[in-house]
Amino acid sequence: MYQFSNELKDRIREAGVQLLKSHLTVSTWGNISICDREAGLIYISPSGMDYCSLTTNDIVVMDMKDNVVDGIRRPSVEHELHREMYLARPEINAIIHTHPIYSTVFSTMGEGIPVNIHDEAAQALGDNVVCAEYQLPGTPDLAHAAVKAIGKKSSACLLRNHGAVCVGKDLPTAFKVATVLEMVSEIYYRIRATGGTYVPLSDENIRLTQNEVLKRYGQY
Repeated sequence: MYQFSNELKDRIREAGVQLLKSHLTVSTWGNISICDREAGLIYISPSGMDYCSLTTNDIVVMDMKDNVVDGIRRPSVEHELHREMYLARPEINAIIHTHPIYSTVFSTMGEGIPVNIHDEAAQALGDNVVCAEYQLPGTPDLAHAAVKAIGKKSSACLLRNHGAVCVGKDLPTAFKVATVLEMVSEIYYRIRATGGTYVPLSDENIRLTQNEVLKRYGQY
């Protein structure tokens, strides 16, 4: 028998409110999940419900075979995208699918975001943010396209004409990725709007930022 965690359900519920307050989505769009690797379970937001009125009981729990094992609601239509991402990237434990303005501008143009545009991009995003080929929302084809686009090193990908997918070792990390992606997308947009170009970081500086600078950041 499964043991379900109300704490993880509460984290999903609270993250939904944070998603709205951070202006990373609007209305009921987007979705959030946490993977409990030890239990083999995925906790995910329900489909089409107001984040601000969610209760713990509204959070859906699924197994790694895409079966609902707890909850009275229908899971997010993108539940297969979350499952496929967890299967492809065993180091991640949280996923946020966002609908932010600037990131979506580039996804609508079918473009990605280069990691060498800003040192915070290098730190948080890991690698270039690739735009996936267009597929209908909530389909296995979209899940496959997202997994292909994010690859093995990046912490985010764009979904063409749709939004973004951000991943992390935990929910705060995934939120940081989503926030940095949107910030860097706005910087890139403003550079493009002026007709200018950016001075790219060198591969060596990206490597040093990712492998050395982050080791000295924060407290012990």
